[in-house]
Amino acid sequence: MSLRLLKFLVAPLAVFCTVSALAQMPIPYGPSVSIENAKKAAATALDEARKGNWKMAVAVVDTGGVLVYYEKMDNTQIGSADLAIEKARTAVRFKRPTKVFQDAVAGGGAGLRILGLPGAIPIEGGVPLVMDGQIVGAIGVSGDSSDHDGICAQAGASTLK
Repeated sequence: MSLRLLKFLVAPLAVFCTVSALAQMPIPYGPSVSIENAKKAAATALDEARKGNWKMAVAVVDTGGVLVYYEKMDNTQIGSADLAIEKARTAVRFKRPTKVFQDAVAGGGAGLRILGLPGAIPIEGGVPLVMDGQIVGAIGVSGDSSDHDGICAQAGASTLK
């Protein structure tokens, strides 16, 4: 098979995979996360950060992307303060973890279109909060590598069911 034919066959598949990966979660929005649950999710995320000795900022937003709770560990880099909030907003507004955007950009090609989406932060660490089958908000964590941010965010999100 020629390289040109192979590219012709693979390109549509790559676009399909990118679009499929970005399809919104079929989970509806529900009532916004309570302050008690926001604190619970943030505390779990920060506990995970302490286990790894990672300095983190954590933000929890409601279904409209409005900040409900925020906490920053001592000596966390200043840039992570805003980034944690933006990761949470991205996750709730687009109904998916920010890792989906990171992976799409890393894949190049059609995935680079993500960079043109207003309000989409393509860095792992933002995860929707789901309770009773509904999105109630999102958690965003920033301060270390994106995979460490994601581990902490997922730990926080897993606290709520």
